Amino acid sequence: MNRLDIIKAVAKVLSTKGEASKAVETTFETIRLALRKDEKVVISNFGTFRVKARQARTGRNPKTGDQVEVPPRRGVRFKASKNLLVD
Repeated sequence: MNRLDIIKAVAKVLSTKGEASKAVETTFETIRLALRKDEKVVISNFGTFRVKARQARTGRNPKTGDQVEVPPRRGVRFKASKNLLVD
């Protein structure tokens, strides 16, 4: 399932596809902005998004075997709710 599939599913509930598109885009943008502020995003019965910082480390180029310094970075982690996959 991709973004367009989600918009089509939401459009079945709302009156137009344009409204559905705006609703989905607003939802994703709100999550994105919260994560940029290092806020945890909790969606009940779905899961939790959070930002995790990764330390700098020494990696290895698999092609040449040379050691490479990997800089520190931030990434998004998602933890699914226990209710998400329950049948």
